[in-house]
Amino acid sequence: MATHEKATLGGGCFWCLEAVYQEMEGVVSAVSGYMGGHVDNPTYHDVCGGRTGHIEVVQVSFDPEITTYREILEVFFAIHDPTSLDRQGNDSGPQYRSAIFYHDARQQGVADELIRELEAEKIWARPIVTEVRPATVFYPAEDYHQNYFRNNPQQGYCAFVVAPKVRKFRDKFASKLRK
Repeated sequence: MATHEKATLGGGCFWCLEAVYQEMEGVVSAVSGYMGGHVDNPTYHDVCGGRTGHIEVVQVSFDPEITTYREILEVFFAIHDPTSLDRQGNDSGPQYRSAIFYHDARQQGVADELIRELEAEKIWARPIVTEVRPATVFYPAEDYHQNYFRNNPQQGYCAFVVAPKVRKFRDKFASKLRK
């Protein structure tokens, strides 16, 4: 039986990240939720208020024999703006921070190394502000947030914000698409 790893990432609205990772080869699941705050069992309403300290995240379970943690992070950095503090596009607030929650020292090292490499490549005009933090308790979001793009592709936000990120993933990472 394969051993799966977890990656927990915050890069704006969790619907965007979830939709992309659901299409990635080697990903077993992508669950929208919250991490990093100081309130137990937060609700979407609590988190959107910006006072719980939580970040909207997606917890990705993946098979490391098919895709690596570094590949998961390479996709992450390609599909959101890691230089924007507490916002992605029109989504603004501390819950939309760019963050990598590492589950062990190896993941922390991979994240730190990739950020150094990306900074050296000067891909963005501004510095990367992605936080690299130890994983804490993961709280799955409410059921209606799960598989949101799959269930609501014509909804306005999905059509104008999520769909372009999914297309970008498909174009840039065609070799990593689920077969």
